[in-house]
Amino acid sequence: MLIAILSDVHDNWANLEKVLKYLKKQKIKTILCLGDLCAPSTLKMLVDNFKGKIHYVFGNVEGDLYQTTNTANKYKNVILYGQELGELSIDGKRIAITHWPKTASALAKTGDYDLVFFGHTHRPDIKKFKPLHVDRGIILANPGNIAGLFYKPSFAIYNTKTGKLELKILDNMSTQYKKEINF
Repeated sequence: MLIAILSDVHDNWANLEKVLKYLKKQKIKTILCLGDLCAPSTLKMLVDNFKGKIHYVFGNVEGDLYQTTNTANKYKNVILYGQELGELSIDGKRIAITHWPKTASALAKTGDYDLVFFGHTHRPDIKKFKPLHVDRGIILANPGNIAGLFYKPSFAIYNTKTGKLELKILDNMSTQYKKEINF
């Protein structure tokens, strides 16, 4: 299964539309959203244009949390985790999602997850991480930002079957980085 990982949209609908077209073309049915969609209308736009599952944690620049929560609750395909942390399992992969880099780093160090995704910095970053007490590698990754603020707009695609995590740069939709979960 392919999973899209998005963060820091900051109401940039033009870039979000490009990403959604790509996801549709690739038949991707799951999004992990790491916060900072911003306005509740951006969540509505996302849901209206993506019929798969959307796992969503809040960032630090969400507009109206009350309205965003109400919007999320209107749709069965949105799973809202709130402020800090989302924990989920997809195809046997234990995944943690958060907006915060320090939280993500702490979660990766526990060894409780196969993948930990975070946003906030807008900077794309993918690392293999191996806690001393765990016999497998963990992926700690930031997909960058959809808004194109400070860095080129980017997102990530994770393949649960191959273990590959690819960073996609929105300008040319090229693959810039690949890593596999297994060492």
